[in-house]
Amino acid sequence: MSAADTTTPAKVPPVRPAPPPRATLRKPPGRRTSSSATPWLLLAPCLLVLLLVMGYPLVRLVTLSFQKFGQSQLWGFQPAESVGFGNFSQVLGDSEFWQVTLRTVLFAAGAVIFTMVAGMLIALLLQRVSGWVKTLVNIALVASWGMPVVVATTLFKWLFDADYGILNALLSKLPGVDLIGHNWFASGPQGLTVIMLLVVWGAVPFVVITLSAGLTQVPQELEEAARLDGAGSWSVFRYVTLPILKPVLVMLTTLSVIWDMGVFPQVFVMRGGHPEPEFQLLTTYSYDRAFVVNDYGQGSAIALITVVLLLGVVAVYMRQMLKIGEVE
Repeated sequence: MSAADTTTPAKVPPVRPAPPPRATLRKPPGRRTSSSATPWLLLAPCLLVLLLVMGYPLVRLVTLSFQKFGQSQLWGFQPAESVGFGNFSQVLGDSEFWQVTLRTVLFAAGAVIFTMVAGMLIALLLQRVSGWVKTLVNIALVASWGMPVVVATTLFKWLFDADYGILNALLSKLPGVDLIGHNWFASGPQGLTVIMLLVVWGAVPFVVITLSAGLTQVPQELEEAARLDGAGSWSVFRYVTLPILKPVLVMLTTLSVIWDMGVFPQVFVMRGGHPEPEFQLLTTYSYDRAFVVNDYGQGSAIALITVVLLLGVVAVYMRQMLKIGEVE
């Protein structure tokens, strides 16, 4: 045997097979259908409750708006009579309805503007105060937000009372001001201004809390860069902060319009359950037509017209919510 035959052969490491290509896992058809149906199954109880609570009243409202329905029909002495678009023709041909509509639009516009401006200012101020001050302000905001509407309305009635109101006494201490015995509800514009302040007072906390959360998403680097470029506080707010908060502002403004167009308890309770003509808004006007004049058909027609007016605002709100969802 030669020397070449006695050498130990070198060990060759075994060749590892290449891993198989990663196959894309596909869900079985039956499982995919089940997963897509799961959200609807979870939402089914909520949708059923909404259908029962809101669906039937809405259908009943539409039905009554096309009928002649009064006390005789309510007590069953006479059957309901279909009048087609007669109720809508009478409502739209009444000048009082258009006065009430204009008053409602102006009232809602004023309340929304004051709410958004005050909410933004307070939210910006909360970013510049210490932690304990911010906590105290947030506690006060939540307390006022959680106060029942009837309690808040009663409080405002006492504050603006002609004989015992503390506001008249405080303002009368100013030089040249004498408001002792002044009746804020002697005229419609003054009284609606007081009610507007009540609505703003109840709506500002929600706006402040929401905007404060939105301000935390504004990058500090962008604001610092804008200041280094020579931008002032107003320019930083207009060109940096405001564009980032635009989706939140549109959502809050839309919700405020919907809520302020539907104001009812503040006016109803403030005027003792009998709002005068100069205090009538669309909600109270519909209530009076239905339950004071006992013309349920016209009251339903006014309410349905109000719903149609708000559908455009609701469409803007839904569009904005869909945009926010797409961004996320």
